[in-house]
Amino acid sequence: MVRRFGLMMLTLFGISIIIFVLLRLTPGNIADILFDAGGFVDPVDKKRIEADLGLDKPLPVQYYRWISGLAVGDLGISYQTERPAIQEILPRIPITAKIASLALIISVVLGVPFGVISAVKQNTRLDYILRVVTLSGLSMPSFWLGLLILMGFVHFFGTIPIYSSEPTGFWNTLLMYAVPAAAVGFRSSALLMRLTRSSMLEVMRQDYIRTARSKGASETTINYYHALKNAMLPVVTEIGIEAAFLFGGLIVIETVFNIPGVARFLVEAVRWRDYPMVQNLVMFIAIVVVTVNFIVDMIYAALDPRIKYSD
Repeated sequence: MVRRFGLMMLTLFGISIIIFVLLRLTPGNIADILFDAGGFVDPVDKKRIEADLGLDKPLPVQYYRWISGLAVGDLGISYQTERPAIQEILPRIPITAKIASLALIISVVLGVPFGVISAVKQNTRLDYILRVVTLSGLSMPSFWLGLLILMGFVHFFGTIPIYSSEPTGFWNTLLMYAVPAAAVGFRSSALLMRLTRSSMLEVMRQDYIRTARSKGASETTINYYHALKNAMLPVVTEIGIEAAFLFGGLIVIETVFNIPGVARFLVEAVRWRDYPMVQNLVMFIAIVVVTVNFIVDMIYAALDPRIKYSD
């Protein structure tokens, strides 16, 4: 665990360098955008703005200021809103986290059980139906499904389930976030279902499964104790990948449902070359991805005792 944690920190350090360098390689900065939008041509004013924002400093100095501030919780000032970046980011994290968590729960609750059922009932009518549903989920873009959901709500209920303000109460919150979460989770559940099915079928052909059947073990014991536990390793990996993706890949859904989350705000920050916001938001997503991978590694150790991390 110590070695894995050290590798995680080293990975985050490398990611921070990549984020910083790639952002600076993008043509233009906030001063260029402001002057182009306002039609200003005075280079003195432009230099003064760059000096106020610290853009005139060498790149190593800018990187050191960012990392040193990040280490103590100082994320800098947003160039666009002129407010502390942490005040802009913190209110948006719970919103994206709620959608991502609900989408992940939906995908796991639907994908894994139906994948097991599809494998156990291989080549039956139920299996064919479930496979068609998964192909539909994988083929249907989330934004298109979101638009269909909006049109369906307008047609049947006369309302649009888009974000207007933070809902109060558990059920209101669940209703507000469940709709966009379902639009995203449908695709993820289809992916998990196909992966669970293929993994289960591969495990059920192993010799120890035939040995368990020859010893008189029940189908329930074979399917849900022997087979499922060994088939879950690639599924756990995919669940971790989907969890990391959901925290940073909700840009389209947040736009369709007018949700002021992290992903949508990141696009706006990139458009304005708001360096403090982009750097910190991408770094936050990177921390989530690396942390999820670390947790998946630990779950591997619990599911498969053959995996040894002390070697």
